[in-house]
Amino acid sequence: MIHSTVKSATASKEKDNYRSLSSHIITLHRRLLHSLNLGTRYFDEKTNRWKWQSVNIEVQKNVLRSIAAFLDSISADARATRHTIIVKESAADILGALLWILQCKNEPLLSMASNVAVKLVSILPSPLLQPRLLDLVYCLSSLLSSHQVEVAIPCATALNLVISNLSATSEKAVIEALKETEISICIVRNIKDCGAQKIEYFLEMASLLSTILLRWPSSRFPVCNDVELMKVLANMRTRTDCAIKLVLLKLYTSLALCDSVAQKLIEDGKVFLQMIVQAMGKSNPHDVRIEGFRLAQCLLRSQENCLKVMNLCGEALVDAIICGMRETGPCSKKIENNYGSVLVEACKLAQITRWAGNHHIRFWKQGIDEVLLNLLIENIHDQSSELVLPLEKQISVVKEGLKLNYHVALRSYVWDILGWLTIHCGENSNPCSYTHESELHINLLILCACFTFVDAIQKWCRICQNDADDNFQSEPVSRAVLMMIYSPCNYISSHARFVLSDILKVIGNPCLKNSLHTLDYISSLKSYSSFDKLQLVINLIGLTCLSSLPQYQRCIIESRGIKTVVLLVQRCLSNDIHVERPEVAPHLHTVFHKRSCCWIGKGDWEGSNVLLFYGMWGLAEFLHQCGLLLDNPLEFTREVTNIKTQLVNELHEVCSSTSFSPGVKWYVSYILSYFGFYGFPNEFSKRIGNSLNKEEYADLRLIVANGDSVSVHGVILAVRCPSLLPSEVLSSSKSSKEITDYFVGETVREVRYSSHVDYEALMLLLEYVYLGGLHAAEEEAVKKLKVLAKRCNVKPLLQMLCRQSPKWGTPFPSFNLTSSLDSAGSYFSYGLLLDQIHLDI
Repeated sequence: MIHSTVKSATASKEKDNYRSLSSHIITLHRRLLHSLNLGTRYFDEKTNRWKWQSVNIEVQKNVLRSIAAFLDSISADARATRHTIIVKESAADILGALLWILQCKNEPLLSMASNVAVKLVSILPSPLLQPRLLDLVYCLSSLLSSHQVEVAIPCATALNLVISNLSATSEKAVIEALKETEISICIVRNIKDCGAQKIEYFLEMASLLSTILLRWPSSRFPVCNDVELMKVLANMRTRTDCAIKLVLLKLYTSLALCDSVAQKLIEDGKVFLQMIVQAMGKSNPHDVRIEGFRLAQCLLRSQENCLKVMNLCGEALVDAIICGMRETGPCSKKIENNYGSVLVEACKLAQITRWAGNHHIRFWKQGIDEVLLNLLIENIHDQSSELVLPLEKQISVVKEGLKLNYHVALRSYVWDILGWLTIHCGENSNPCSYTHESELHINLLILCACFTFVDAIQKWCRICQNDADDNFQSEPVSRAVLMMIYSPCNYISSHARFVLSDILKVIGNPCLKNSLHTLDYISSLKSYSSFDKLQLVINLIGLTCLSSLPQYQRCIIESRGIKTVVLLVQRCLSNDIHVERPEVAPHLHTVFHKRSCCWIGKGDWEGSNVLLFYGMWGLAEFLHQCGLLLDNPLEFTREVTNIKTQLVNELHEVCSSTSFSPGVKWYVSYILSYFGFYGFPNEFSKRIGNSLNKEEYADLRLIVANGDSVSVHGVILAVRCPSLLPSEVLSSSKSSKEITDYFVGETVREVRYSSHVDYEALMLLLEYVYLGGLHAAEEEAVKKLKVLAKRCNVKPLLQMLCRQSPKWGTPFPSFNLTSSLDSAGSYFSYGLLLDQIHLDI
């Protein structure tokens, strides 16, 4: 009874849908059916499907006209496409008839049939095309090489629409079909031969090629390697037609998703890059500018590529970015609904601030502080016209401005850019000095970030908090505050701590205790939802930020905060918890990044597991702050002992491994320095280390003032610590091989040092030279080693000995002896260390 009721309701609904159609559509549908009935249907056993056929050219022409008229009528009525049963019932017959006609390749009808194919794929919903999708792809692909331009152009258009609207489930099969038809080769040939054709031919072929390259990574490099094609594209770059500019930019973007191609395009030099920068300018239409920014984003996805481009046209590129970010326009409050805007793409490109370089200075000079503030607070210029505002007034302006949710969808980008700018500021740099208003703008930005951060911490420090409506900006703003607090720039760091301390005056301790409790609870879970991961990240960052404020340091230690973070780090190292940044920062999800290829080994400095990175950073800061609590050294000793028992062996493995990011390894090395381990060992250095103080192959004996000596190898010293070798030897040799040849013989050369060199310190330094790391338990030995390391200019070791915080983006020191095979390229001074050199024993 229920079943019949449902069927009756469905039938009634279909009748209502039918009645809702205009009489014109119904008439055209009847004519279509009549035309199709003039052909015949047969059952194809291979495909297990009924198919339409007719060899009569007049019948084919009549069918094409009927299909075109019917499609035109339903395209004018949105309800007909979405809800009408006759569209669904007719789709298979229409597609079958069109495929037969296209496959017949009757030249008088091919142009008409190709245009009908464009209407078909642009009007009918993709699911209705799915049963015969591959047949359509094969059919259209075969016609791309048609000598009739009127056929090739619409076939390219139709195929472009099909590929652009592919679902994830059908993409693989379609790509295989495209490979089988060698479509990219065909299109490239068409583009190279398009000189005599009308410009529309080039536009459609180039557009189709860019769509295919976007979906089919393996075809990018062969296309880029076609010298003749690249010359054609280069010639097209001189055209001023906006349609040509647009399709070229899209094609280059699809190619640049391959890093190998991106590097090749950059090597083309300034002319190519100037074309991109010019495309971003205001003189171009909106869509051309957007594609210019997108192409630049693809080219500048690695630090290596970014630095190359900056050397060629850095100032012009930064100016274009700033110009794009200033264009808020009259409808700026609705920007979150227009992710294709110039403003959004400019903000994405501004994330090149993640890498250190001279472009940072250009950003500051161009007023990036004012630009970012304008994206956070509407009409901020009117509210901050005075160069000096009292703190109370600043707070009032910021609170009221943030409430309006101005450009709220852009805030994640703003926080990221702000964080990168502050973490890369030099210790002695002063970003407040670039413009008259810079100091006020920077102060207001710090206030904006700190207030938003505290709001996020209050929401996420509670267990089972999963209803935050602004979680998209929680991680970026927390990260930005963390970067500001630990910025090398003294002004930014001190002001951020002052502001955060003032905001947390009343709520700080409850937030800290809740955060510790939440971290402890969630880190013990067996599985993690996206909200759990975000909550872990926010609370871990919050804990690290609060540890920089003296009033919270003791609470963190007494609440066993260090133990909680150690357990969290251990779970990350055992792969129980893995959090990639896009999981907690949705603005980083882009189609382009998912489609990229050949970017192996080009990850961010912090690595793929940001929870591990934040954990290491936090642990390093906790140990540093513990050491500052001199009134209770026993507390420090207890915490350090607990960590040593649980974690040190694992940290040694991380430091030696190649599977962790430079940032993680830097903080691991920093943490290990609190246990007397200094340096950057790896697996290769362990093998080299076995030869330290062994007579076999040793060609030097180093002797200190009291007569103690050690046997070493000249070539290893030449690469790892040349200051230990006498200048007389190095100045007469051009390479490490020549240095080795110099020492080869039956005699062992002897080098004597002055009393400035302590034997224990020398042995520790040689341990670093040969093994990449050393162990020094006594503070007195560390002091002596500092003196020697400073005189020998061993900067990475000296940084660890002095426990200087890692500088963001610095490559992790490698144990690399390959330079011993190349030209040394420079001479090394020996300074006060050498007393004399005896050539013979």
